Amino acid sequence: MTHPPGNMGDVGGTQDSGAVIVIPARLASTRLPEKPLLRETGKYLVQHTYERARQVAGVSAVVVATDHPRIFDAVRSFGGDAVMTSPGCATGTDRVAEAVRGRGEQWVVNVQGDEPEFDAGDVARLLGAMRREPSLPMGTLATVADPEEMDRPSVVKVVTGLRGRALYFSRSRIPFHRDGGNAPPVRRHVGIYAFRRDALHAFAAMAPTPLEQAEKLEQLRALEHGWEILVVDGNRAPPGIDIREDYEAFVRRTGAPGAAARP
Repeated sequence: MTHPPGNMGDVGGTQDSGAVIVIPARLASTRLPEKPLLRETGKYLVQHTYERARQVAGVSAVVVATDHPRIFDAVRSFGGDAVMTSPGCATGTDRVAEAVRGRGEQWVVNVQGDEPEFDAGDVARLLGAMRREPSLPMGTLATVADPEEMDRPSVVKVVTGLRGRALYFSRSRIPFHRDGGNAPPVRRHVGIYAFRRDALHAFAAMAPTPLEQAEKLEQLRALEHGWEILVVDGNRAPPGIDIREDYEAFVRRTGAPGAAARP
């Protein structure tokens, strides 16, 4: 078993040295090309996410981690903070880990750049819960799944123990309600993570694991190594933007000029 680094209530001699939100954003996207730079609302998509991240209480900095100078320049153009990372990063978590190397914050929150409508209060509660249990390496969010989401492989489900620690994540429906009745609800995982900084670097250094590769869910790597993952209940799951129709719906929700005329 690979154990996470020990209690980090004190990092580098500084008690709780702050929290940073990192937004990984890469230019290449097979289903929606150049997604972070879409701006039919009058703002870049990554700008919407950045501005929402700035609303999270208890966060001292927000940074976009990108692999492309066009995204870097776009972020700087609206006054945001950005850092260039290697194009070879295999996952968003790897990109986040590279982006915070050399920074001093104790807590690192990974927020997806294509989920600009995430609940800032949910993220603040997750961060607060991690601060109350500083020995935990990582935490994440979950909400009750809608009926139409329960059997959708693109919607990740999670089950937890009585202490709020993740037992398993799956693209299948879990738990299986054999007899119905007062069974626990199916819970949808919200892909926002809070890491202790040392645990983030340890996680990124580990090789992919068998269950992770089977389900294509990198958080299973932590469970397979025996790590505890705190799961905090959130108010809602943000709608992700994966395809053009998702983005058009987002434009309509923002009330951007001309949005009402779009089909």
